[in-house]
Amino acid sequence: MFKDPKLALAIITVALVWGTTFLGIRIAVETIPPWFVAGIRQFLAGIILLVILLFRKKLNWIGWKNFGNQMVLACLMLIVANGMTTVAEKHLTSSLASLISSTSPIAVFILSIAFSMQKFSIRGLVGILLGFSGILLIFKDGLQDLLNPEFRMGVLYMFFAISGWAFGTIFTKKMNSAPQDISLNLFYQFSFAGVIQIIFGFISADQSDVSRWSVKSILATAYLAVFGSIIAFFAFHTALKKITPSQISILSYINTIIAIFLGWLILDEPISFTFITAAALIITGVFITNYKPGMFRRS
Repeated sequence: MFKDPKLALAIITVALVWGTTFLGIRIAVETIPPWFVAGIRQFLAGIILLVILLFRKKLNWIGWKNFGNQMVLACLMLIVANGMTTVAEKHLTSSLASLISSTSPIAVFILSIAFSMQKFSIRGLVGILLGFSGILLIFKDGLQDLLNPEFRMGVLYMFFAISGWAFGTIFTKKMNSAPQDISLNLFYQFSFAGVIQIIFGFISADQSDVSRWSVKSILATAYLAVFGSIIAFFAFHTALKKITPSQISILSYINTIIAIFLGWLILDEPISFTFITAAALIITGVFITNYKPGMFRRS
């Protein structure tokens, strides 16, 4: 990895920036309905990319085949994965959402085997079992929480989000054989997802009174658009051109550590010994499942 500075920068960016997005989402949904947060985030990111592409004179039609690919990615990674995570954080703490989300590399690993992109291994199985044991431990002492419909739906939304992200990651790698303009592709993804999610916002929100939106939530949404969407997604797609889905996904354990720490530091979210133990099991499971010697060499 360190022999390729651009790859190293992309990986570090994904790890650090996406670690802060769980906090950003939690702050944004305090006063803004979740689908509006997700939709405004993506639509604003699309507008920013539109200005950049116009300035660079690179706003072009990408062809129907590539357009279809970008719409699939927008649905999986933005509308489902990002959208469902945003909705989930209306009902869950940012720490818990990030911890559940950190199991996504295990889902990527399983799908990679299913699509013959990776071979099954005993080490992978051990990692999967450790990861799932961490998930079980989270809810072991909190079964009563699952009786709360909102909490239960939040957990369900997170698992939908994980599925969307895993399928999107695999699909991204499958279609990355030909050189593509990442900025142009992301413009189409963000614009489409933003419109769809804003429509969801009008359909599902109990109230959309903008006067009730706090400055803090608005600034958090703007941060998510610029850093969480444009910068982090650009880095993610750049990295996926050079390493495997499992290799890039393993960095989610860094995201989780950052998210849990920030949730505790800024939002006073409680962190119990059981929660820390579950996090350690999941992170260890993800690491064991995906680690290979020299894993950050070019694919």
